[in-house]
Amino acid sequence: MITSRSDIDPLTLAVIEAGLRQVCNEMDITFSRAAFSPVIAEADDRADGIYDRDTGRLISQGEFGLPVFVGTMQHSTADLVRLIKEGRAGKPNPGDIYIVNDPYLGGTHLMDVRFVLPFYYQGEHVCWLQNTGHWPDVGGAVPGGFSAKATEVEQEGLRLPPVKLFKRGELDAEIFAIIQSNIRVADQRIGDIKAQAAALKVGERRLTELIDRFSLTVVRQAIAELETRAATLMRAHLQCIPDGTYAAEAFVDSDGVINTPLKIALAITKSNDGLHFDFTGSSPPCRGPMNSVKATTISSVYLAVRHIFPDTPLNAGAFDPLTITGIDGTFLDAKYPRPVSGCAAEVSQRIAEAVFLALAHAIPDRVTAAPAGTSGNFCLGGFDPLTNTGYVMYQITGGGYGGNADHDGLTNGCSTIGISKTAPVEVMEQKFPILFRRFAIHEGSGGAGEHRGGFGVHYEVELLRGEARASFVMDHGRFGPPGIAGGGDGKTNVVRIHRDGETFTPEHLSKDQDILIRAGDRVEVMTPGGGGFGNPSKRDPASIARDLKRGYYTAADATALWPRGDA
Repeated sequence: MITSRSDIDPLTLAVIEAGLRQVCNEMDITFSRAAFSPVIAEADDRADGIYDRDTGRLISQGEFGLPVFVGTMQHSTADLVRLIKEGRAGKPNPGDIYIVNDPYLGGTHLMDVRFVLPFYYQGEHVCWLQNTGHWPDVGGAVPGGFSAKATEVEQEGLRLPPVKLFKRGELDAEIFAIIQSNIRVADQRIGDIKAQAAALKVGERRLTELIDRFSLTVVRQAIAELETRAATLMRAHLQCIPDGTYAAEAFVDSDGVINTPLKIALAITKSNDGLHFDFTGSSPPCRGPMNSVKATTISSVYLAVRHIFPDTPLNAGAFDPLTITGIDGTFLDAKYPRPVSGCAAEVSQRIAEAVFLALAHAIPDRVTAAPAGTSGNFCLGGFDPLTNTGYVMYQITGGGYGGNADHDGLTNGCSTIGISKTAPVEVMEQKFPILFRRFAIHEGSGGAGEHRGGFGVHYEVELLRGEARASFVMDHGRFGPPGIAGGGDGKTNVVRIHRDGETFTPEHLSKDQDILIRAGDRVEVMTPGGGGFGNPSKRDPASIARDLKRGYYTAADATALWPRGDA
């Protein structure tokens, strides 16, 4: 058990803190640079971290990893520890690496595959190293795993409990064969698997060097002290929030199966030096894939708070002042066999949005209006007759951030939950039989305000050869991202399919699956803009004129959005 020691030398503490973070950063970079799949190698849809041996609590996570994995990876480590104690997972040995993607064991959706390595120092099991990477396909009903109409998790792909993919450093050929036999473009996964394992081995070497330098005793003392200080800093930050209860609601467009909205009801209570999040009154579990598992829901709250207080260190202590209740019996605590492909990329962002909207009542100068709040999950799978190979393409897209008290929102920002970015169109065109006919700003999509929302993205992709099947799991197609403090809402997500000379929009607006497209057909997507902040009539006329000059809004739009007449 690690115990805190407040008299550790401050310089040593700072160096060890930076050293732990650097271990994780090097794992992140190794993972991305060695991976085959553009979603990891270019979009950085992955994370790496260090976790406590006995509890799974987060010790450190890389600066380049997805924030949503902060909570989920410590939950999955804790579940692995529990299963080992119960005899339901094999006991660890040096060189072992477990693989797991079960959403109900501290996970997200099936495409987020976790590798867990027990770290040993001089024969002692000290901690766990873990990473998560988004695989472009894990089987299931549709290429890419984003089955918008799934009603059970088996339709979304292969579900793996914690099993040892590597045993004492050697790849288990039988388990690997099972994985390969149940996913598409299986021959390409070995590259991602080796990259994921290599990242952990880099972490193993770097952490050993850090402990060699300072000793295991001192590093353990530093870890305990860093947790204590993170909790203290978070409590200090929370003092800017007046005591009281602040409520808000956010809505998911639909679950992909039943075309009615899902409600996230949130009441945040600030008392003394803690924040309590109560989700009582949220919608019950849904039939479609927009359920969220418990770990993702908790992690979404953590990342939302860290958006507001970004200087809080990334360790478990930072989240000790936060408590969460009221998710039992709602779609925010999915149980087997509920489908969950939309939980990490979409529902998590609605949860964060609810946190922002609630705290806007208490600390409007510290909170932004709602961001685009969708990862724009677009999958395309087919067979390329030119290369005589199958493929699965996964596209992430940015959107507008909300305006805030200081400035307009960011245009084409990454999703609320992470740092994943759109892969370069040149890379996508090189790897897949597609052509981007357009990749531009979604003009006019930012919500009006004293500080307007940022703009989303407008892209159009054409299939060049063969046939393919397109699937989408997105959101904010029915409701635009809300403004705050009198600001207007951002524009909604728009998806259009241009096929055989006709254009149609999916019934669920930005959710659909298995759409057959042929060479010459196009998929068009316009992602949401962020909500506006403050009364639009207070916007600086020079800012309005600048936006008009740049073509962000038409004169008619500007006059309608900023009715003062300065446009």
